[in-house]
Amino acid sequence: MEITGRLIQILPNVEGDSQRGHWVRGGFVIETGDDYPRKVAFTAFGEERVAMYRDIPMQSMVTVTFTPESREFNERWYTDLRCSRIQPFVPGQMPPAATGYAWAGNNANQQAAPAAQPAAQPAQSFAQPPQMQSAGEDDLPF
Repeated sequence: MEITGRLIQILPNVEGDSQRGHWVRGGFVIETGDDYPRKVAFTAFGEERVAMYRDIPMQSMVTVTFTPESREFNERWYTDLRCSRIQPFVPGQMPPAATGYAWAGNNANQQAAPAAQPAAQPAQSFAQPPQMQSAGEDDLPF
């Protein structure tokens, strides 16, 4: 999924150590430019993703690619918007989904699958109505 907005806040990083090694989680907030602006908070997990937004100036327009994820804890649900990419917004630029590749899932090891190409000609033209067969020419059994 993708959303465009103005970067308004960078959240503090949280770091720790686990059996797999050192980890870092950061986050940021954007404000959409809709008629009723909304503030949307994203998380970025891993040093590479945290570094993506570190040098972006505040108040600049950005496009964020993210994956929503929910989980249950003590019979309550929590939703997290995980950022996979943040880039400066370029007016008139085609979104990544329109460049010929479709998102193939959330597995980082999967390759992007080619998107289905539209047919060059429509299967049926609606300019002329379909021709009806005259009585007696059909091959219906009844």
